[in-house]
Amino acid sequence: MAEIPHWRVAMARKSAIMMVALLSSACMAGSMAGSPAEAQSRRGGTIQPFSEAERNQGAQAHAQILQEFGGEYPGPQAAYVRNVGQNIAVQSGLSTARTDFTVTLLNSPVNNAFALPGGYVYVTRQLMALMNNEAELAGVLGHEVGHTAARHARQRQRAATRNSILGILGTVLGGAIGDNGGLLGSLGGLLQDNAMRAAQLATLGFSRSQELEADDLGLRYLQGAGYDPMALSTMLASLAAQNSLDVRVTGQDARSIPEWASTHPDPASRVRRAQAAASRIGVTGGNTNRDPFLNSLDNVLYADDPRQGVVEGRDFLHPDLRLAFTVPQGFGMMNGTTAVTISSAAGQAQFTMLPGAYGGNLEAYVDQVFRQLGGNNQNALTAGRVQRTTVNGIPAAYASARARTQQGEVDVVVFAYEFARDRAYHFAALAPAGRVAAFDPMFGSVRRLTANDAAAIRPRRIDVVTVRRGDTPAGLAQRMAFRDHQLDRFLVLNALQPNAVLTPGQRVKLVVYGAN
Repeated sequence: MAEIPHWRVAMARKSAIMMVALLSSACMAGSMAGSPAEAQSRRGGTIQPFSEAERNQGAQAHAQILQEFGGEYPGPQAAYVRNVGQNIAVQSGLSTARTDFTVTLLNSPVNNAFALPGGYVYVTRQLMALMNNEAELAGVLGHEVGHTAARHARQRQRAATRNSILGILGTVLGGAIGDNGGLLGSLGGLLQDNAMRAAQLATLGFSRSQELEADDLGLRYLQGAGYDPMALSTMLASLAAQNSLDVRVTGQDARSIPEWASTHPDPASRVRRAQAAASRIGVTGGNTNRDPFLNSLDNVLYADDPRQGVVEGRDFLHPDLRLAFTVPQGFGMMNGTTAVTISSAAGQAQFTMLPGAYGGNLEAYVDQVFRQLGGNNQNALTAGRVQRTTVNGIPAAYASARARTQQGEVDVVVFAYEFARDRAYHFAALAPAGRVAAFDPMFGSVRRLTANDAAAIRPRRIDVVTVRRGDTPAGLAQRMAFRDHQLDRFLVLNALQPNAVLTPGQRVKLVVYGAN
């Protein structure tokens, strides 16, 4: 959740964000039929170079992606990723000029990678931190270039015309709530109004065949660039392990987590296929470039940037805005540039603020949020009387409404807090009728941070260390900058099994607290 100026322009950017979501080629699962382009690439046909229209599409969305995903990471890692990405991208046949590909390392704490038409390829610093060698980085970037080469985004745009992202949102939330800019559209804007969530929803447009085709193309590019083709399967395995760990950390069973509540769909089912495909290539070995990769990764920012707030277990803490809240057990959080999204199988909420200056009237603020939820159909959502209260000494106000959907009724609650005469924030929560009380502990947990509490929040960074004689996974894990699951986090970060034995001289990654 970024500083106030970012929030105040969020709603004005919604249409551009939806365009980005439709164009971007994020890397996981979905549902759409195949195409002639897919069949051609599977047969080994010639890839059509970029068109001018595709270049323009990517260029128009690039600035928006940077704004919504925290910008380009401001460190030497950005140049390293760009070099690896351009080397792998020219294997695609889309262009022979490295400079035709814009490869960007994003300053985002979410495991993600995606691409836009016209040669724009992205990977987050968080996903880079999960990797263990350069070949894995090349495999992920090659997979995304593969989506571009097969024109999967073009196919998804056609499907999105028939089934909009907001329609998909209505489905996963339990029914189509309103229509044509009414409650559905506004809830979509509220609960999904950042490119991070929109890009994730856009992944629902990919079919299994498209994902597998992108894997196959990525493997071909790895081979052409001289990398170990097994790297894509090891990266998919790490991502599957991270997804499983994320589920355990939030205290939920994996089967209870809907895909829309996860930072990424589980890629575990693709691991064995990628291994078999790499074996069929018939190339043994290949470069992994582990040491150059670890050298570059050392000291990279990990998880949340304190300037945008941090997630510590079930707590969200923002040192600059001097606020905090706690989510209920079993709920997960995702910190974005415009809002914090809170999700579980029981419901979904966002913590954010309205664009524009706060006028000092909380009742009017709550009413305005509900008006935005109603969108063009002002009768779609009728809120009850706004109630005033105080939460941990902070003036607050709230109201609720019930809406009928195709699959039953849902409750919507808006809970707003006045932190200063010109500054207010709010939750907007959505749950099946009668179940929104699950958010009550969260509504009551909002509090101010003291100066000392704010100063104690430090960034986490990757620290690459060399194993010494006597070091064990359990011993090194105690240095991990987390309150819980230290050993599990260490093992997943380093792609190690629970019974792993470390060797002196081996290099491993830790997550440690850095200086502010």
